[in-house]
Amino acid sequence: MATQCLAAKNEKVTEEKRVVEVEPKSGISFQVKLDDGKQLGCAGLRRKRALGMNLKIYGFGIYADSEKLKDLLKSKIGKAPAKPTEEMYQLVIDSDVGLVVRLVMVYPGLNMSMLKKNRDDHLVASIKKLDGDNKNKELADKVLGQASSSIKLPPGSVMEIFLLPGYIIQTKVLGEVVSQAEGELLCRAYVHMFLGDDALDKDAKEKFGAYLLSLF
Repeated sequence: MATQCLAAKNEKVTEEKRVVEVEPKSGISFQVKLDDGKQLGCAGLRRKRALGMNLKIYGFGIYADSEKLKDLLKSKIGKAPAKPTEEMYQLVIDSDVGLVVRLVMVYPGLNMSMLKKNRDDHLVASIKKLDGDNKNKELADKVLGQASSSIKLPPGSVMEIFLLPGYIIQTKVLGEVVSQAEGELLCRAYVHMFLGDDALDKDAKEKFGAYLLSLF
C-alpha cells in the first residue's frame, strides 16, 4: 500500500511539471511548476525598440516560492487588499526570498556578445530609480559579466536568472552557471525591471499581482 501511495504521489508531481502556461504574445510555453517546487507567477514578453521596429527579444516566466511569499505578505500586509498594490510589488522587489526568471529567446541570431554590448536599458533605469548612482551601467553589466561572449542563443534557447538568498544573482545557460554577482541593489533592480512602476510587460506585472493576491 505504501509503495502504491508513493507511486501515485510521484505521478502527481510529474503531471504538475507537465502542466504549462502559454505566453500569448510569443507563443512560448512555460511549465507551471519547476523541479524545486517554485510556482509560475506570470509570463510575459520582452520587446526592444530598434530601427523603427518593436522587436520581440525573449519570453519570460517569473517563478517564486509561494509559501515564503505568503509568509512575507501576511506578516507585512495582513489581509488581502481588493486589488494588487504597489506595496505588494515593492515587498517582493525588496525581499530576499529568492526568485527564478526563465528567459526563452525569440529573436533570431542572438548571442551573449550582443546581449553584453546592448546592456538592458530597463535594468539601468531601474538601478538609477532605486539608487541614483551614476555607476548604474557598470552595475548592470555584472549580470552577464563573467559569461563567455561566444555563447550562442538561438530561438528557443533558455537562460535562467536566479535571485538567490544573500542577494546573489546567478545566470545559467543550458543548466550551466555562466555568471554570478552579488549585491542588494543589483538584485532589487533586476526584480524592479519586471515588477516596478515601468515594468517590461505591464500585463505580466498584473498577472503577478493576481498571483500574489491568491497567496493570502
